[in-house]
Amino acid sequence: MYYHVLCRGVLTGSNVNPHRVVAVQARAKGTEAGAPAPPRKPTAPGPDRTPSEEDIRSVRIGKAQALRDAGLEPYAYSFDRSASAAQLQAAHAELPAGQEDREARVSIAGRITLRRVLGKLAFARLNDESGAIQLYFDKGTLGQPAFARVKDVLDIGDIVGAEGHMKRTDKGELSVVVTSWTMLTKAIQPLPDKWHGLADVEARYRRRYVDMIVTPGVTDTLRARSKTISALRRALEDRGFLEVETPVLETAAGGADARPFLTYHNVMQRQLSLRIATELHLKRLVVGGLERVFEVGRIFRNEGVSSRHNPEFTSAVTGSAAITYQDTAIDLGAPFRRATMHSLVQEATGVDFGGFSTADTAAAIEAAQAALAAPGAAAPSPELATAIAAATSPGLVVNLLFEALVESTLEQPTFVLDHPVEVSPLAKRHRDNPALTERFELYVAGRELANSFTELNDPLEQRARFEAQLASHAAAREAAAAAAAAAGPSATPGAGPDVDYEVALDEDFLSALEVGLPPTGGMGMGIDRLVMLLTDSPSIRDVIAFPLMK
Repeated sequence: MYYHVLCRGVLTGSNVNPHRVVAVQARAKGTEAGAPAPPRKPTAPGPDRTPSEEDIRSVRIGKAQALRDAGLEPYAYSFDRSASAAQLQAAHAELPAGQEDREARVSIAGRITLRRVLGKLAFARLNDESGAIQLYFDKGTLGQPAFARVKDVLDIGDIVGAEGHMKRTDKGELSVVVTSWTMLTKAIQPLPDKWHGLADVEARYRRRYVDMIVTPGVTDTLRARSKTISALRRALEDRGFLEVETPVLETAAGGADARPFLTYHNVMQRQLSLRIATELHLKRLVVGGLERVFEVGRIFRNEGVSSRHNPEFTSAVTGSAAITYQDTAIDLGAPFRRATMHSLVQEATGVDFGGFSTADTAAAIEAAQAALAAPGAAAPSPELATAIAAATSPGLVVNLLFEALVESTLEQPTFVLDHPVEVSPLAKRHRDNPALTERFELYVAGRELANSFTELNDPLEQRARFEAQLASHAAAREAAAAAAAAAGPSATPGAGPDVDYEVALDEDFLSALEVGLPPTGGMGMGIDRLVMLLTDSPSIRDVIAFPLMK
């Protein structure tokens, strides 16, 4: 059975505008190309206006009906093809120009992306998933009825099956000399024309199925994504990791600081959340005795959209007993830079924040403000200035400065190690400095690509950190509510931190830790950002087949 898969660059080289095809045929030949045979005969647009998409749609619906009236189904059940376009190109690469191979009987199927009728000859470019090949229609070889259908009902965008033999034209174009052809799917909507394509980026993302047909490289990116995930799975399985699946619906969304999507289970009569991370359930499995596990799965966060953020994205997360963050292997082929977060912030500001304790928070804030106000320093954004002034520890100050001043400058692969404990609630404290954690993030091209740490397995400390998170979130929520009330009706919607949501303590996870989590190292990697890097894509929407749109 033939299943068509859209492929790259299908309009490459096409010189036919589908709007103009209908208009020209309708003007020059009356009802021959602009309308199908009776009984349905749509009216072609007048000669003084370009046909609208609805005009073209009406004409094409009429053509589909004309096929039915002739006893031909315009939406076939199946078609047996003997080869793909690429296979034919490879098998007959040595066929000389001007010669035919009548012994090579072939059948092929794909989408028409170019069509020209020249008297008793017609040519069409057929694209399938593998590439393109020319169809050569000769009225003498094909016969009058089948050739008439090429002229009267075949349009750019239609999916057809063709049988025939191979020929290389005098101009060197390998072609299938068609002896019979079948309409497999009559396209009702026209494709965008070759010259303009889908110029509207929003339209590209909304109508990805059209984008795949007319925009070169789109399907290559989606294939690269698939191959990347497959390679990652193989690499982990080769190292003894077991792929698992953890719940998407959770009673308490945890593992990250993010607003969850909420839903409601009618039978259970309880509110549920879509997961914002997979890590906590993976650690439960390690507690249960699966020592090396991983999951490649969807994560959902009810937050903003940007070139690097989509509310629905894919992550690969691992959990492995008996290793630390230093043992989590990410081999990028070279001994890339390793630097602590404190050292990178010191390079950017000239201030060593490692000497500040919690008791010195006010001094750390003043030092940060002075560094940002130094001659030649870029003025901080109002949001950064406010956040630094409100910081409750030197670690938070360092993290804010890193995000604002350092992160985007890390073009070359860099492992950023030893993050403050305040921003790493699931990571074990650093054995040499309890104010830090055994954690690294990998940055490439100014983007965070992976996050890894030695997992915190002390249940009492984990509870204390979760409770501190709850208190911090409640305080931020209260402050945001007070600020909104003070602003009154003049408040800008969406201004201020997004903290107006509930955060719950995951008691079941804490119970699992009390059963006993062995020393464990974990790593999380954003698949979408990895594919962005590998395909040089500027937006996360380019590497997601169907990104969420407004």
